[in-house]
Amino acid sequence: MTELSRSEDKRLVLATGRAHPELAQEIAEELGTELLPMSAYDFANGEIYVRSGESVRGKDVFIIQSHPAPLNNHLMEQLIMVDSMKRASARRITVVSPFYPYARQDKKGRGREPISARLVADLYKTAGASRVMSVDLHTAQIQGFFDGPVDHLFAIPLLADYIRTRVEGEEVTVVSPDTGRVRVAEQWADRLGGVPLGFVHKSRDLTVPNKAESKTVVGDVEGRVCVLIDDMIDTGGTIAGAVRILKDAGAKDVIIAATHAVFSEPAAQRLSDCGAREVVVTNTLPIPEEKRFESLTVLSIAPLIARAIREVFEDGSVTSLFDGDA
Repeated sequence: MTELSRSEDKRLVLATGRAHPELAQEIAEELGTELLPMSAYDFANGEIYVRSGESVRGKDVFIIQSHPAPLNNHLMEQLIMVDSMKRASARRITVVSPFYPYARQDKKGRGREPISARLVADLYKTAGASRVMSVDLHTAQIQGFFDGPVDHLFAIPLLADYIRTRVEGEEVTVVSPDTGRVRVAEQWADRLGGVPLGFVHKSRDLTVPNKAESKTVVGDVEGRVCVLIDDMIDTGGTIAGAVRILKDAGAKDVIIAATHAVFSEPAAQRLSDCGAREVVVTNTLPIPEEKRFESLTVLSIAPLIARAIREVFEDGSVTSLFDGDA
């Protein structure tokens, strides 16, 4: 196994779970190293077994795991990997979760509800992780749930730079799917050259999961290309409804941009049929062939994660990757 080494007593090791090995391989190639050989399998009753094929004693270990469905299995596998590396005397363990599990459960909306995003942070810490790295957390407050350093990476530069090439010469409005993401929409607007903002007003029944009703659009969208942004697309109902609202309000075209392509059924069909010119996402989560469609563009997040891992390993600045503007 090829290793990055800053000194004789500090070596970097990349390990991955089974959820998204393609992304982990891309990250390893960006870093010019190889993935740690791992044995992993499930017992008949669902118990997960993992074991590294080489010693990690005294090494700086980064454990990469995405969290597509079944999310609980992949989370448990990552926790067991952390525990195994801790017991194998790794010097430092960083959890790399491009899509943070349970991120939507970051606060109590009603009485007797859990704060599951905090629970996940506690589990990482208890398992033996000393640091967490993730991309576009659902809310920034999740950073405070982990008792240690959290590297919050942003996909806006990657997505916005690509979309800038797709809307060159056109009048553009950045649209948030709800009022809660207007701050992110402002960052998008700045990246696209100070374009106007809009947002879609929607209502949500807290007792019904994966369902929100888009109602009206606020902002100047008539005759303009709307860049509809969000952090994740799950079943696609909200974002598809927002596209229809924007079209009804006179938008010339709509481009959807999101970081995390959860794509629970029937998201792919909804997005394909909603009338958007293009749907642009990253590969923080694996997207199987059956969930890909003609207007879908997938950008690789691997270079960003690899640069962040290098900065952490070399005791550099992850914030410097974003030039202070994300």
